[in-house]
Amino acid sequence: MKSEKCKTARVNSLILTFAICILHFSFVRDLYAQGPFYQGKTVKFAVGYLAGDTHDQLARAYSRTLGKHIPGNPEIIVQNMPGAGSIIAANYVYGVAKPDGLTLGSISPALYLEQLTGRKEVQFDWAKFSWIGSPEYNGHLLFMRGDAPYKTLDDIRNATEPPKCSATGAGTSGHFVPRLLEETLGLKFKLVTGYAGGGEQDLAMERGEVQCRAITIAAFFGREPFLSWHKSGFVRILIQTSRRRNPKIPDVPTLFEFMDREKTAEAKRRLALVILGAGGFGSWPIVSTPGLPQDRVKTLREAYARTLKDPAFLDEAKKKGWEIKPISGEDMDGLAREVMAQPPDVIERMKQILAQ
Repeated sequence: MKSEKCKTARVNSLILTFAICILHFSFVRDLYAQGPFYQGKTVKFAVGYLAGDTHDQLARAYSRTLGKHIPGNPEIIVQNMPGAGSIIAANYVYGVAKPDGLTLGSISPALYLEQLTGRKEVQFDWAKFSWIGSPEYNGHLLFMRGDAPYKTLDDIRNATEPPKCSATGAGTSGHFVPRLLEETLGLKFKLVTGYAGGGEQDLAMERGEVQCRAITIAAFFGREPFLSWHKSGFVRILIQTSRRRNPKIPDVPTLFEFMDREKTAEAKRRLALVILGAGGFGSWPIVSTPGLPQDRVKTLREAYARTLKDPAFLDEAKKKGWEIKPISGEDMDGLAREVMAQPPDVIERMKQILAQ
């Protein structure tokens, strides 16, 4: 009797082991058949600027390298969606694209100001984007045509006719930097907005339609015609917004130096810190859709980080003059939540400044 029970137990054990093996091999077979999520798929890079802008150049550089660092090696394509200072692209990524990890966006780092000030075109929540990364921290600068009568900031302050600065739209560096200089240093500018992108603004500068423009330091030293303009003296840089002078322009004073000299009120200095928080997102932040599964957020962040270390990408970055000092998606996510949590009095003053 005892022997029969032992035999039955052994048979049951063998059956259980066999069943487990069947389930295991079925799982492995199904997993193998499924393959990586990105296998055979295409990732769209929505760029909020015209072809040739630095956002576009970087996205196309990513497209040649990023795919090989994503399991499944998807194809990466770039689609330009210029307009409204990249709000069109941001709205697309946030509210139109599916939250499946197949859409990335290259947008302005200062668009959160548009949301804070209640711009009606904004259809996104800055804090809810899936933040992937950015190639570098950055500040801004304001440059002026060399033949313009505004040689210093004091010339701008004392001018009867303010200089004309170009911008694609409100919320971009071309818009908020001049407005911040007006608020903190008592300067005056006439903003000419509505340009579709950097290329149109370059032509406007060359034709003399405008005399000044504010852009990121990285963009200024990252592409033509700025490099040639600077070398030839066609333009001169009057101010930079970083806390410390950038090594590439060590002779150009910072906004904070000027605020110290002008004894700018503490409330206005705090406002400058909030508005310039955009620098923490870098010049060219990369986002994906809200509600993205965390495993795909992790996959995209890791692939982007590897791309920024890829020899082929770094070689291209060196030739273009791009400085690669990455910001992690995790850090950007935290900053996005922080900048959106502003008290009503700060938001109200921002509205007044940025709506001018």
